[in-house]
Amino acid sequence: MFANTDLQHLLFGRLSLEDIPFHEPILQVTFAGVAVAGIAVIAAITYFRFWGPLWRDWLTSVDHKKIGIMYVVLALVMLLRGFADALLMRSQQAIAFGSNEGFLPPHHYDQIFTAHGVIMIFFVAMPFVTGLMNYVVPLQIGARDVAFPFLNNFSFWMTVSGAATIMISLFVGEFARTGWLAYPPLSGADMSPGVGVDYYIWGLQIAGIGTTLSGINLVATIVKMRAPGMSMMKLPIFTWTSLCTNVLIVAAFPILAAVLALLSLDRYVGTHFFTNDLGGNPMMYFNLIWIWGHPEVYILILPAFGVFSEVTSAFSGKRLFGYTSMVYATVVITILSYLVWLHHFFTMGSGASVNSFFGLTTMIISIPTGAKIFNWLFTMYRGRIRFDVPMLWTVSFMVTFTIGGMTGVLLAVPPADFVLHNSLFLIAHFHNVIIGGVLFGMFAGVNYWFPKAFGFRLDEFWGKVSFWFWTIGFYVAFMPLYVLGLMGVTRRAQHFDDPSLQIWFVIAAIGAGLIALGIGAMIVQFAVSIKNREALRDVTGDPWEGRTLEWATSSPPPDYNFAFTPVVHSLDAWWDMKARGFQRPLSGYKPIHMPKNTATGVILGVVSIVFSFAMIWYIWWLAALTFVAMLAITIAHTFNYNRDFYIPAETVRRTEQQRTEALAARV
Repeated sequence: MFANTDLQHLLFGRLSLEDIPFHEPILQVTFAGVAVAGIAVIAAITYFRFWGPLWRDWLTSVDHKKIGIMYVVLALVMLLRGFADALLMRSQQAIAFGSNEGFLPPHHYDQIFTAHGVIMIFFVAMPFVTGLMNYVVPLQIGARDVAFPFLNNFSFWMTVSGAATIMISLFVGEFARTGWLAYPPLSGADMSPGVGVDYYIWGLQIAGIGTTLSGINLVATIVKMRAPGMSMMKLPIFTWTSLCTNVLIVAAFPILAAVLALLSLDRYVGTHFFTNDLGGNPMMYFNLIWIWGHPEVYILILPAFGVFSEVTSAFSGKRLFGYTSMVYATVVITILSYLVWLHHFFTMGSGASVNSFFGLTTMIISIPTGAKIFNWLFTMYRGRIRFDVPMLWTVSFMVTFTIGGMTGVLLAVPPADFVLHNSLFLIAHFHNVIIGGVLFGMFAGVNYWFPKAFGFRLDEFWGKVSFWFWTIGFYVAFMPLYVLGLMGVTRRAQHFDDPSLQIWFVIAAIGAGLIALGIGAMIVQFAVSIKNREALRDVTGDPWEGRTLEWATSSPPPDYNFAFTPVVHSLDAWWDMKARGFQRPLSGYKPIHMPKNTATGVILGVVSIVFSFAMIWYIWWLAALTFVAMLAITIAHTFNYNRDFYIPAETVRRTEQQRTEALAARV
């Protein structure tokens, strides 16, 4: 950018014009596409004069419902980015054989598979899960909001800041070329001297702060803010899985923060925690990252299990079979998830006794997981099953996840793992449970609770089109990888010499194309549903005949959720209220205390992005300035006492009366 002088280094650290990848045609096209899309979005918001409402009602909101919706929107946006990486990888592997090197050079391919893993786990699956929990849990337990509304807003913007930091690496500098867990010594300063690993570290550190605080918030909400009469064994299953998920988050994510901090010290100040020099040991990194990493798998899948429990009950017209056993199975999975981490490195010399212990615990954890499958099947047995879109995702999950579970039990056998470790068999298994479990669960949840959030259903036709493309595309894309893995083909390879392998990669690429059509159909589903929202508008407020308390409110719920705190008498709270002839009272209202919206979360998020960018590029003066700014903003926020207000009782009464009259008129 300037001459290589001390002043340039002081002002810009490692940053120069050479760090903007003008020479990469793929990145040039990507940048142009992102720029055009961004301009189009800005133009649309300006044309419809949405800037004011967007800022006042959404970006600065502390309402758990709007924050939950924004989490899901973030997940959908990042899904497009992460899946674009998947398409690039599948296309490269389908053509890169023999003398054909493909269109992705090795250094670029390595960045893509690392970014794909990081984005899909941290910025697609996690926001999906957190968004659904944010939206649904307070409604299910009869609370007006989460325990700490501002902390909820701040957590969301930390997650956005982490995602933005990762996205910046696409256009300035590079991303890590280490794989999504950044094992040393490859992630150390000697083998990765560039900024890629630093983007990885700071993107995950910032997002991890948001996730940890969100976990604390939701645990406090579930434990302390349940409606009268809602004992722990009357909690809806989704709330139970959310509680266990957030206990795991609070216990596991500080470990991730610690291991990334130690890796940062190795890179920034030359310590030797994860080197073979001066007493360090890379195996410590492997243990620590997987002590976080395997509970993370259950952090993602447990809320999906909760979604499937709600959907199966609603669309079978029956109470969930074996509620108590489902709760115990969830708790057992939560505990056992901490006793299986070492199966991720059976091949690294731990010894037969250690491998045997972790192999057995891995097999044992499949027992409560399998029990859940039988509970859902028995719920469906002799039920009045309706195969609407949420139920289709659930049935597909049961088949797909069972296959993934069986291959997981196979990998839990150490001798088999010695053969299949680091092969495409492992990749197929992991995607089998993450796509077939987590993503299918989130899609079921979005379709199930969309009318609760917006007052109208999603279009069934396009939902089913998306479902079939996703399901068929998944099997076409990943079953060939099982075959290739059994043939000994390793993962993360940019080029292959054996032409007999090519047909399997071509089939996998076709499957990825089918999934792309599924994502496109999902976008069309949202667009068609919004266009035809009056025809799809929910009449009853409970389109699926749900049994849990969130359906007791109007669709969408008012800002305060419940004018009167509901009293729970049974497990199926809303079903019980309807049986008792539940009606909204039209008298006795009191002013409702509500927290005000705040811009502090947005500001801290933006400053966090600048701080991480400065740390990545060694711009020390900017890092110090933004760090002080974050402290000052946080302290100033604590002295802002005028953050709350009351909704007058008459406003509440009028709102409830209008909603009751409108509901009666529609019925």
